[in-house]
Amino acid sequence: MLKKVLSYLVPVAICFLVGGIAAYLQSDAVENWYPLLKKSPLSPPNWAFPLAWGFLYVCMGLSVGLIIDSRNDNRMYFIRLFAIQLVFNFMWSIFFFYLENPLLGMLDIILLDLLILLYAIKSYPLFRLSSLLFIPYIVWVTFAAYLNLYILIYNPTGA
Repeated sequence: MLKKVLSYLVPVAICFLVGGIAAYLQSDAVENWYPLLKKSPLSPPNWAFPLAWGFLYVCMGLSVGLIIDSRNDNRMYFIRLFAIQLVFNFMWSIFFFYLENPLLGMLDIILLDLLILLYAIKSYPLFRLSSLLFIPYIVWVTFAAYLNLYILIYNPTGA
């Protein structure tokens, strides 16, 4: 029973840990660089981002937790794919905020979108609920890609 609970709690905790480290590393840019950028009129208020990500981290962690808890022979493929997309998720914060480079952020988020789509599509036949739990993540990252692109286009010098 404990092993089953941990197979869900640990991935959720890892998602929050990765997100927390990214938030810490980007905090200076969020405060001093990001406010100076021309942003899309569709940009959510700053308080919405931690709420959205909190929900997404729970969905993401539960998604891979379902796979970890399964006995499916293909589960390691999906666990690795999940880990790879999580690295790209983290690196977007580094590229976009820490390095203050919307171009690198855009390249990263395009790859991130492809990875999370691949995870959702490939996992659907074997782990339907895991795939469905990625839908909010796909929607949010696609929207974030639009926001990134807007900043890239309307802030040609980065600020």
